[in-house]
This record gives sequence, structure tokens and C-alpha cells, in this order.
Amino acid sequence: MDPDLDAGLFGIHLSDSEDGARANGDAEPAEGAPPKRDDRRVSSDRTAQSEEEFEAVRKGYVVKVENGEIWKTIKLPLGTGRISKPDAQALLHAVEELYFFRRYAEGARFVRAVLGESNGSSSAPGLDDDTGKLLRYYEKRCNDRSKEGEKPVDTLR
Repeated sequence: MDPDLDAGLFGIHLSDSEDGARANGDAEPAEGAPPKRDDRRVSSDRTAQSEEEFEAVRKGYVVKVENGEIWKTIKLPLGTGRISKPDAQALLHAVEELYFFRRYAEGARFVRAVLGESNGSSSAPGLDDDTGKLLRYYEKRCNDRSKEGEKPVDTLR
């Protein structure tokens, strides 16, 4: 039997990657080794924007406040073309926001307007299946919650 094969787990030879890199002529430093001086980024890369540019951006900056009105920014009907991922996410954010602010009836109406449902068929063919399912889920939840709000809640039980 070969004595190298009998060594088992303890027969593993570990080498320093710097030794291997030098032997192979590679310039790659060992993992965890500090970078060479010429590899370091210059600090101006991080601060490439001038003070004047920063002030111009700062003057035009307006804080975005979400207060349950995302649905007003969405143009309906959606159309027959494919709906982009950001537009689909905006639809979901709008109904989620209405749900969060407990405006359930408005949320359900919004979903019906988005899906354009008449006689159970959707007229928003550009939506992907997952978004459509999620919108229908929110419509159901909004309808359920708005019905719960109509019933008097007995807190003694």
C-alpha cells in the first residue's frame, strides 16, 4: 500500500497561497493580506462630487412623504401592453398603503379599477400572474376587513 494514501485526513498538505502565487508568477495577494499601495483607491473617488454640485442637489431635494396617496399617481387604465416591474410594484405599493392606513373600501375599489374586472374577467393582460394574484388577495382582504368594520365588535367575549 502507498504510504501517502494511509495518511488519511492528517495527510493533507496545506500551503501558503502567497508561496503558490510567487511560484506560479501570479500577482494575486493572499486572502487577508493588506493591499499594495497602488491597489488602494484614492480618497477623491469617494468624494468626486464638488461642494457646488452637492448644494445644487440639496436645494432641489424634496422629502417624499407617503400618506396613503400613491394610488392617485397611477394612471388607469393600464393598457394592453406588458406592465413593467416598477409599474407593477407601484400598483402593489398603492394597495398595500391603502390597506395599511385601514382604507379598506378604497383599496378594494382601487384593485377593481386596476384589474378592470367586469363579469369576473380581468382586462389587465399586461400584469404578470404573481402581481395579479397578489392584487386579488389584497382585494379579498380589503373586502373582508371593510365588512368586519361594519359589524359591531364585542370586546367582552
